[in-house]
Amino acid sequence: MRNVRVSLGDRSYSIHVGAGLLPTLGRACARLGLGRRCAVITDATVAPLFARKAVDSLVAAGFDAVTLVVPAGEKAKSLKVVADCYDRLAAHRLERKSFVVALGGGVVGDLAGFVAATYLRGVPFVQVPTTLLSQVDSSVGGKVGVNLKAGKNLVGAFHQPRVVLCDLDAFATLPDREFRAGLAEVIKYGIIHDAPLFRRLERDLDRILARDKAVLAAVIARCCAIKADVVSQDETESGLRAILNFGHTIGHGLEAISAYGKYLHGEAISIGQVAAAHLSTKTGLAAADVARIRGLF
Repeated sequence: MRNVRVSLGDRSYSIHVGAGLLPTLGRACARLGLGRRCAVITDATVAPLFARKAVDSLVAAGFDAVTLVVPAGEKAKSLKVVADCYDRLAAHRLERKSFVVALGGGVVGDLAGFVAATYLRGVPFVQVPTTLLSQVDSSVGGKVGVNLKAGKNLVGAFHQPRVVLCDLDAFATLPDREFRAGLAEVIKYGIIHDAPLFRRLERDLDRILARDKAVLAAVIARCCAIKADVVSQDETESGLRAILNFGHTIGHGLEAISAYGKYLHGEAISIGQVAAAHLSTKTGLAAADVARIRGLF
């Protein structure tokens, strides 16, 4: 197992990357000194695959866990779904020391994190990301939120998780399209911050696409380390953290004009990154580098 630390003073936390981590969820939460009651927020796709294993681990560790299943997809990131989650947390009598577990991809993490940030003015939460995209990006850094009709992520907060468990075994059930979409965020880190990582992606792309766990563990941990470093320096995106949005301006626009139905997030930002790279030739980026970026996508 690989470990990455996000350094934020008394809100610092660890990211664990490896196989077989979901069954350790209960023990990981017990070490944090959290309250006995908790809620696992997941979606209709992930729940049949992993919810029982997550709840069993929590119950075995002494927690009283309830599962909240929300619709799959971007439509779950709405204030209506948030309000429904509040009602169900209250019905289960979650208190200030209680906690929320986000079990799923980026949508679930954003939604569950926002629910945790705002219920009772903030309760702890734990990230258990099950997609490549959420393991390398959205589960780390504390940006949580939901959408409005006017645009994506317009209501949100900064609310850091207490721990992040990136279980590589979750990829066994991840559709190929989702896995490839997640590579967009991986490639992004190589472009914005780490030339050796970019070269490794060029060299090992076939092994990554084959879901080689040894390669994936190293690559995911490196991506998390890059984001952890950026977040530790600029938690609330007042400067440096904006670099993590490379390709997202165009990508979010594509998602919006297609009503969040045609493109997966990773697909949209793939297009956005290639477009941004082409635009960057006007400010000095070499055409050869643009070709390398385009080649990975």
